[in-house]
Amino acid sequence: MSFWHELIVAFCLLLVLEGILPFLYPQRWRRLVEQLATVDDRTLRICGLISMLAGTLLLYLVR
Repeated sequence: MSFWHELIVAFCLLLVLEGILPFLYPQRWRRLVEQLATVDDRTLRICGLISMLAGTLLLYLVR
C-alpha cells in the first residue's frame, strides 16, 4: 500500500472513532463540548501535545 492510501485509511478510521460518542451519547457529548469551551487555551494545547506524543509513541511501538 502507498503512503497516501494508508493515510486516507487512518483518517477514515479517525472519523469513525470520533463519531462514536456523539452517536451513542449525544447529550453527554454536548455537555463535554460545553465544558471544553470553558477550558483555557494553554490547557487545551497541553492536552493536545500529550495526545500527539502518546499517539506517536504508540504508533512507534506498534510499527
